[in-house]
Amino acid sequence: MTEPTDRHDEGDDLESHALTKDRVDKYRRVIEGGGFPYSFNRTHTSGDLRAQYRDLEPGTETGDEVTVAGRLMNTRDMGKLTFAVLSDVDGTIQLFVDERKLGSDAFAAFADLDSGDWVGATGEVITTKRGELSVRISEFTLLQKSLRPLPDKWHGLKDIEARSRYRYLDLIANEDARATARARATIVAELRRQFEMRGYVEFDTPTLLSQATGANATPFETHHNALDLDMSLRIATELYLKRLVVGGLEKVYEVGRIFRNEGVDATHNPEFTMLESYEAFADYDTIMTLVEEVFAACAIAATGGTAIEYGGRPLDLAGPYRRATMLDLVQEHADTDLDYDSDRAALVDLVTSHGVEPQDVWGAGKLIEAIFDAVVEPHLWDPTFVTEYPIEVSPLSRAHRSKPHVTERFEIFIAGSEYANGFSELNDSFDQRARFEAQASRKVAGDDEAHPIDEDYLRALEYGLPPTGGLGIGVDRLVMLLTDKHHIRDVILFPTMRPE
Repeated sequence: MTEPTDRHDEGDDLESHALTKDRVDKYRRVIEGGGFPYSFNRTHTSGDLRAQYRDLEPGTETGDEVTVAGRLMNTRDMGKLTFAVLSDVDGTIQLFVDERKLGSDAFAAFADLDSGDWVGATGEVITTKRGELSVRISEFTLLQKSLRPLPDKWHGLKDIEARSRYRYLDLIANEDARATARARATIVAELRRQFEMRGYVEFDTPTLLSQATGANATPFETHHNALDLDMSLRIATELYLKRLVVGGLEKVYEVGRIFRNEGVDATHNPEFTMLESYEAFADYDTIMTLVEEVFAACAIAATGGTAIEYGGRPLDLAGPYRRATMLDLVQEHADTDLDYDSDRAALVDLVTSHGVEPQDVWGAGKLIEAIFDAVVEPHLWDPTFVTEYPIEVSPLSRAHRSKPHVTERFEIFIAGSEYANGFSELNDSFDQRARFEAQASRKVAGDDEAHPIDEDYLRALEYGLPPTGGLGIGVDRLVMLLTDKHHIRDVILFPTMRPE
């Protein structure tokens, strides 16, 4: 067999490299002999076999015939015997290839296979003398040829950029990558299950918009040729989901892709996944309890319990979580008595002292949030609901029922990062218009992320939005937390990258 290699970037003719030319020659021989099959009838996966035959003693012959299929990963040639590892969706199973059982011609044909080839095989379930569960094959079929060698089986694909750019190779070579992908699917399924069992219904909302609304973010711009219309990719699903609540659909949610024209770092990708939900007759206290229950359930689904480790440090996602106001946390961590009525110059000095350059349009609320981001956020390890965000930075949140300057909004922080944002929804159309107009003024003054005025949403509010609790969960970050990954590209199968 051809030895596996870390070469994965040949962009030229496959026949110009010795390692790939040999594989192409084998491929052509198969084509000349009739080609590859269109389908294959597999009876068992490796997981099925390990579950069904987990208690077999070493040296057992079961007499049970099965058919398996997967990618050939590596082989050990022992003369008249060959041991091969077959990888499928559930893991791996050993193929026991005996020349006496298979016949000399088929045995030689098996030896001509290469790492990476897709193979189907039929044979008896046995255990070797060392107790390794195996299929002693009586026949096999080459299902498709791998024209390029795989990354080294012992070291996998290590280069971070290569793993992200060639995710298919990462999944082939690294069991951890496959486990993370499966965990992500489990978490997303559990999120949907948690909401649906509570009576929420998932709906689709538009991705292409005449203007991007629902968050403070810079959108991607595009153009619709047929309508001759400038459009934006959505930066949130919020305002459309709340239109549904206005329409009488009282508990709605969507797991959807969001697009924000921002930089790429450990916790940001321009294209990411968000779960947003809205529940009529609820407020932000109700939604905080919902977050505690949903996060705990996702932890159990992904890891088996609520006690996890992240970066070598313990975390417990069982509720209840700590609740603290933004102002209290700022005063605690910055050791200051400043508040929303403080002199702006004093707030600017404090922001500047922490390495943040404030903009002229920032009011007290935005300045205090900037202090929070710099001084408090990195130190919030255990799950913490940060509540009472300033009105200035919360254009869609309802004003606090008993406190000036702030809203009934929360964000949840775990291990120094934000994972969800929720609030009692602003449902007063006059107040909402005033907030939009204030945001529009900031946009004119140079704030590219300020919220535009959405006249149709204001019209919807004028028909009446009941008291509503809203939530947005960063799905990618939640997957990072529950899989102990520290860069968002590790949990997005195809992250945004510069072209080669």
